[in-house]
Amino acid sequence: FENKELFEKQFPADFIAEGIDQTRGWFYVLLVISTIISGESSYKNVLVNDLMLDANGKKMSKSLGNIVEPFTTIENYGADSVRMYLMNIGPVWLPIKFDHKALEEVVSKFYNTLKNTYTFFEMYANTDEVDPRTFEVDYKDLEEIDKWLLSKYNNLVKNVTDAYEEFDLNKVVKYLITFLNDDLSNWYIRRNRRRFWASELDNSKKAVYKTTYDVLIGFLKLVCPITPFITEDIYTKLTNEESIHLSDFPVFDKTKVNEKIEKRMDLVKDLISLGRNAREEAKIKVRQPISKVILDGKNEKLISDLTDLIKEELNVKNVIFEQDLTKYMTLEIKPNFRVCGKMFGKDINDYAKELNKLSQDDINALENNMSINIIFKDEKLEIKPDMVEIRVNSKEGYDAAYLNDNFIIIDTTLTEDLLLEGIARELVSKVQNLRKEKDFDIADRITLYYDGDIDDVIKKFSDYIKKETLSVDVVKKFDLNTVVDLNGKEVKIDVERVAK
Repeated sequence: FENKELFEKQFPADFIAEGIDQTRGWFYVLLVISTIISGESSYKNVLVNDLMLDANGKKMSKSLGNIVEPFTTIENYGADSVRMYLMNIGPVWLPIKFDHKALEEVVSKFYNTLKNTYTFFEMYANTDEVDPRTFEVDYKDLEEIDKWLLSKYNNLVKNVTDAYEEFDLNKVVKYLITFLNDDLSNWYIRRNRRRFWASELDNSKKAVYKTTYDVLIGFLKLVCPITPFITEDIYTKLTNEESIHLSDFPVFDKTKVNEKIEKRMDLVKDLISLGRNAREEAKIKVRQPISKVILDGKNEKLISDLTDLIKEELNVKNVIFEQDLTKYMTLEIKPNFRVCGKMFGKDINDYAKELNKLSQDDINALENNMSINIIFKDEKLEIKPDMVEIRVNSKEGYDAAYLNDNFIIIDTTLTEDLLLEGIARELVSKVQNLRKEKDFDIADRITLYYDGDIDDVIKKFSDYIKKETLSVDVVKKFDLNTVVDLNGKEVKIDVERVAK
């Protein structure tokens, strides 16, 4: 044969990928021929994909009219999004249900988030004339949140690399989408906006630019085998290199992994998520300040120095650590009667009494989807998570949320001062939207005009409103047209760019 040396160098192939219908065809023929000629298989691994079905799990057929027309789909959603979606549905060796609604979700959670992350970075870097390629920041000089992101990123590199080597692309995209949304975009960049906005290019501003740039470049390299087009576009713009597909794949750096920092930050993220759930349950908007949140005292040593972050994210004045949470809430564990009714029959009340004797550790195990064992009627009984219902009962004036042994309790009492500040924050949000509608530059100074019964708000929070909206003055005016709702108050507003 021609190219004998090249053939022997690349033989056998690392893997072969085909549909399940090729089990007795292509897979078998290659195996037989290779065994006859060389005495070994022509491939080391077989990756078999199952059939693609419609959204209802039916086999696609022209007569049923449920086929997916590939070129129209790619034209509407983009080839990258379709590729990412097909990997995200589930493991390729299981039947895939093609659903356009789920595809649109991938477009939103991956494609749009990645594009928006890049756009944010590019806009501020160009505005500030900052080029992170021209400087370095020592690891010891990074802020804790920078080190947290680098730790998360390097664990991502390890997990994604392992998943690629297992040929499990479904794992790969799950890791990537979670990191992009939960860690990079919705936490790190959102939490550090003020560092990007800072007027002086100090060490903190350099660190946030450098960390974002390095992680974004690494992320693009991790995902480019699946989404080659958007990654090529963003990477070449960021680096001026010829192609991302000519660059080296990222390498896991164990020295950048810090488990303590990750544990601290991840706990704070979880508590904030629970706090938002409690706010939603109590029907208190995030922009409405509240007086305090109460956290489990067991976490005080670990996160007490991160309370400012919790205050800002949950818009709360005070964070209190409490050893005895029963002052504010109680945990109630009851039988799941749909599961246990027939199982226990007349003994169901005795079962309920045994549940009330469970320790906090037992309840935590059940909450974490683990089973526990107790002695019931002189016999060993395995209690599975679906055999119980765990409820958090908040005391009057509070609302509690609970997950995986993490508690957060919010004070739902709103004073007059808190209500006024809530209106001020709503006003800031409406003004920011109006700035965008009028296509003002992010650095433009403005005069803010208002008409409505919010004089007490303006008087008390004038400095805050000016700072957040870049207003040089806040003026009452009576010929305005834009009407906004500020927590039930109808107010008219307008903004005017101030000449430089």
